Amino acid sequence: MQKISLGLGMTLLVVGNIIAVFSDAIIKTLPADSPTFQFVFMRQLTAVLILIPFCISRGKTQLFVGLKWHAVRAHVWLFGIVFMVFALQALPLATANAIFYAAPLLMLPLAVMIFGEKLSVPSVAVAVIGFIGVLIVIQPSDINWAAIFAFVVAITLAINNVLIRKLPTHHTILQTLLLTNLVGMPMGLALALWENAPWHWAALVTALASTVFILIYAGICVYVYTRVAANQVASAEYSGLVAAVALGMLWFNEVPTLSLIVGASLIILPLVWLAKLQKNNQRLAKRQFAEAKSIEP
Repeated sequence: MQKISLGLGMTLLVVGNIIAVFSDAIIKTLPADSPTFQFVFMRQLTAVLILIPFCISRGKTQLFVGLKWHAVRAHVWLFGIVFMVFALQALPLATANAIFYAAPLLMLPLAVMIFGEKLSVPSVAVAVIGFIGVLIVIQPSDINWAAIFAFVVAITLAINNVLIRKLPTHHTILQTLLLTNLVGMPMGLALALWENAPWHWAALVTALASTVFILIYAGICVYVYTRVAANQVASAEYSGLVAAVALGMLWFNEVPTLSLIVGASLIILPLVWLAKLQKNNQRLAKRQFAEAKSIEP
């Protein structure tokens, strides 16, 4: 597979994260009285309709093999999208996104519990500092259910990311995205029917737009991460928070608070530092290996 430069990879990820923020912004435009479960089901439906042609063309004989973990992730994702809608409708765009970025921090203890991984001292330090940042953004002294909903979203994102390692390796990213939406549709439809609200088909356009943006972001990630080492460009992902601040100011007249700036900095900057530290350690290990090979008789 053809490689691309680090500069191009990071540029594409920055563009992808800006596009992903538009997906969140579109959700935020939903009227407050919109049926939430209906909208979530419409997102599932539009994603499946978009992805099916690409996945069927690759062959469907192995598509439903190893469906168990897809089913687990599908329902965790469904749960997360519901709370994402609640959070985005109630919180400033940048605040919600700052809390969503707690997902990489939560992945650390989850990896320990599920896979028995060992945490390094830098990883623990980053997790502690990041959690302090989350508390500053949430401000638990003033109970804010919307912020708690956003934190629930971060938990679901972390669980889904960790469980990727349980998925069948023969599935492509597009097939995984398809199954994540398709397998969760029966529950999504059941929740929409239980909601017992008149069907707002106008929301289908909003759901389609949100889905298109998030799928473009996913496609960019697939393109970049299959051509560049993830640890070399992943820090570009955090540009999404900057985009959320800018879009919140321009579209929704939201002014970032000092607590948001401080808390988000404590979440993002340690993660960027950890990514660079890991990259330097890998570079050093490769150099030491090369030197060892060069002196072998």
